[in-house]
Amino acid sequence: MTTMKEQLKLDLTEAIRSRDEIAASTIRMALAAVTVEEVSGKVARVLTDDEVVTILGREGKKRRESATAYDDAGRPELAERERAELVVLQGYLPAQLSDDEIAAIVSVAVETARADGAEGPRAMGAVMKLVSPQVAGRAHGGKVAELVKATLNP
Repeated sequence: MTTMKEQLKLDLTEAIRSRDEIAASTIRMALAAVTVEEVSGKVARVLTDDEVVTILGREGKKRRESATAYDDAGRPELAERERAELVVLQGYLPAQLSDDEIAAIVSVAVETARADGAEGPRAMGAVMKLVSPQVAGRAHGGKVAELVKATLNP
Protein backbone atom coordinates (compact mmCIF):
# COMPACT_ATOMS: atom_id res chain seq x y z
CA MET A 1 0.00 0.00 0.00
CA THR A 2 1.40 3.37 -0.97
CA THR A 3 1.52 6.25 1.45
CA MET A 4 -0.09 9.57 0.64
CA LYS A 5 3.31 11.16 -0.04
CA GLU A 6 4.29 8.33 -2.40
CA GLN A 7 0.96 8.73 -4.21
CA LEU A 8 1.62 12.44 -4.63
CA LYS A 9 5.04 11.66 -6.15
CA LEU A 10 3.53 9.11 -8.54
CA ASP A 11 0.80 11.55 -9.56
CA LEU A 12 3.41 14.29 -10.07
CA THR A 13 5.30 12.05 -12.49
CA GLU A 14 2.06 11.30 -14.35
CA ALA A 15 1.09 14.99 -14.48
CA ILE A 16 4.49 15.90 -15.90
CA ARG A 17 4.27 13.14 -18.52
CA SER A 18 0.79 14.22 -19.57
CA ARG A 19 1.92 17.88 -19.61
CA ASP A 20 -0.79 18.90 -17.12
CA GLU A 21 0.85 22.10 -15.92
CA ILE A 22 -1.70 22.99 -13.23
CA ALA A 23 -1.71 19.50 -11.68
CA ALA A 24 2.09 19.31 -11.80
CA SER A 25 2.63 22.69 -10.16
CA THR A 26 -0.08 22.06 -7.55
CA ILE A 27 1.34 18.65 -6.60
CA ARG A 28 4.87 20.13 -6.46
CA MET A 29 3.56 22.79 -4.09
CA ALA A 30 1.84 20.16 -1.95
CA LEU A 31 4.99 18.04 -1.77
CA ALA A 32 7.00 21.12 -0.81
CA ALA A 33 4.54 21.88 2.01
CA VAL A 34 4.83 18.27 3.22
CA THR A 35 8.64 18.45 3.14
CA VAL A 36 8.65 21.74 5.06
CA GLU A 37 6.47 20.15 7.73
CA GLU A 38 8.70 17.06 7.88
CA VAL A 39 11.87 19.07 8.52
CA SER A 40 10.34 21.68 10.82
CA GLY A 41 11.11 21.27 14.49
CA LYS A 42 14.24 19.88 16.08
CA VAL A 43 14.20 16.47 14.41
CA ALA A 44 13.16 15.54 10.86
CA ARG A 45 10.35 13.00 10.75
CA VAL A 46 8.11 11.13 8.34
CA LEU A 47 4.52 12.30 8.34
CA THR A 48 1.54 9.97 8.63
CA ASP A 49 -1.14 9.97 5.94
CA ASP A 50 -3.48 11.86 8.31
CA GLU A 51 -0.86 14.59 8.77
CA VAL A 52 -0.39 14.83 5.00
CA VAL A 53 -4.17 15.14 4.53
CA THR A 54 -4.20 17.93 7.14
CA ILE A 55 -1.49 19.78 5.20
CA LEU A 56 -3.38 19.33 1.93
CA GLY A 57 -6.53 20.64 3.62
CA ARG A 58 -4.60 23.69 4.80
CA GLU A 59 -3.30 24.27 1.27
CA GLY A 60 -6.84 23.91 -0.09
CA LYS A 61 -8.06 26.53 2.36
CA LYS A 62 -5.34 28.89 1.13
CA ARG A 63 -6.55 28.36 -2.45
CA ARG A 64 -10.17 29.11 -1.52
CA GLU A 65 -9.16 32.30 0.30
CA SER A 66 -6.86 33.39 -2.54
CA ALA A 67 -9.59 32.84 -5.13
CA THR A 68 -11.96 35.02 -3.12
CA ALA A 69 -9.31 37.72 -2.73
CA TYR A 70 -8.57 37.68 -6.47
CA ASP A 71 -12.28 37.90 -7.27
CA ASP A 72 -12.62 40.89 -4.93
CA ALA A 73 -9.60 42.53 -6.59
CA GLY A 74 -11.07 42.07 -10.07
CA ARG A 75 -8.54 39.44 -11.19
CA PRO A 76 -10.74 36.58 -12.45
CA GLU A 77 -7.90 34.84 -14.34
CA LEU A 78 -5.89 34.43 -11.13
CA ALA A 79 -8.99 33.38 -9.19
CA GLU A 80 -9.68 30.71 -11.82
CA ARG A 81 -6.12 29.37 -11.45
CA GLU A 82 -6.56 29.11 -7.67
CA ARG A 83 -9.84 27.22 -8.15
CA ALA A 84 -8.17 24.83 -10.60
CA GLU A 85 -5.45 24.13 -8.03
CA LEU A 86 -8.14 23.58 -5.39
CA VAL A 87 -9.79 20.94 -7.60
CA VAL A 88 -6.47 19.09 -7.83
CA LEU A 89 -6.01 19.21 -4.05
CA GLN A 90 -9.57 18.06 -3.39
CA GLY A 91 -8.77 14.86 -5.25
CA TYR A 92 -6.57 13.88 -2.30
CA LEU A 93 -8.90 14.99 0.48
CA PRO A 94 -11.69 12.91 2.03
CA ALA A 95 -15.17 13.53 0.67
CA GLN A 96 -16.83 16.56 2.23
CA LEU A 97 -19.86 16.03 4.46
CA SER A 98 -23.21 17.35 3.28
CA ASP A 99 -25.03 20.02 5.29
CA ASP A 100 -27.52 17.38 6.47
CA GLU A 101 -24.73 15.09 7.71
CA ILE A 102 -23.08 17.97 9.56
CA ALA A 103 -26.43 19.01 11.06
CA ALA A 104 -27.02 15.44 12.32
CA ILE A 105 -23.57 15.35 13.98
CA VAL A 106 -24.15 18.80 15.52
CA SER A 107 -27.59 17.92 16.89
CA VAL A 108 -26.23 14.78 18.59
CA ALA A 109 -23.35 16.82 20.06
CA VAL A 110 -25.75 19.52 21.31
CA GLU A 111 -27.89 16.90 23.03
CA THR A 112 -24.78 15.36 24.61
CA ALA A 113 -23.60 18.79 25.80
CA ARG A 114 -27.05 19.56 27.25
CA ALA A 115 -27.01 16.22 29.07
CA ASP A 116 -23.67 17.29 30.58
CA GLY A 117 -25.20 20.59 31.72
CA ALA A 118 -24.03 22.96 28.98
CA GLU A 119 -26.82 25.25 27.74
CA GLY A 120 -27.20 28.13 25.30
CA PRO A 121 -24.36 30.10 23.72
CA ARG A 122 -21.92 29.12 26.49
CA ALA A 123 -22.15 25.52 25.28
CA MET A 124 -20.41 26.46 22.00
CA GLY A 125 -16.97 25.30 23.18
CA ALA A 126 -18.28 22.01 24.58
CA VAL A 127 -20.22 21.24 21.40
CA MET A 128 -17.30 22.15 19.11
CA LYS A 129 -15.04 19.89 21.17
CA LEU A 130 -17.41 17.00 20.46
CA VAL A 131 -18.03 17.85 16.79
CA SER A 132 -14.51 18.75 15.62
CA PRO A 133 -12.95 15.25 15.72
CA GLN A 134 -15.94 13.80 13.83
CA VAL A 135 -15.78 16.31 10.97
CA ALA A 136 -12.02 16.90 10.82
CA GLY A 137 -10.94 17.30 7.21
CA ARG A 138 -14.45 16.62 5.93
CA ALA A 139 -16.13 19.96 6.65
CA HIS A 140 -15.08 23.60 6.83
CA GLY A 141 -14.73 24.87 10.40
CA GLY A 142 -16.66 28.06 9.69
CA LYS A 143 -19.64 26.16 8.31
CA VAL A 144 -19.62 23.82 11.33
CA ALA A 145 -19.40 26.74 13.77
CA GLU A 146 -22.34 28.46 12.02
CA LEU A 147 -24.48 25.33 12.34
CA VAL A 148 -23.53 24.94 16.01
CA LYS A 149 -24.46 28.59 16.71
CA ALA A 150 -27.75 28.25 14.87
CA THR A 151 -28.59 25.08 16.78
CA LEU A 152 -27.67 26.56 20.16
CA ASN A 153 -29.49 29.87 19.51
CA PRO A 154 -32.80 28.95 17.90
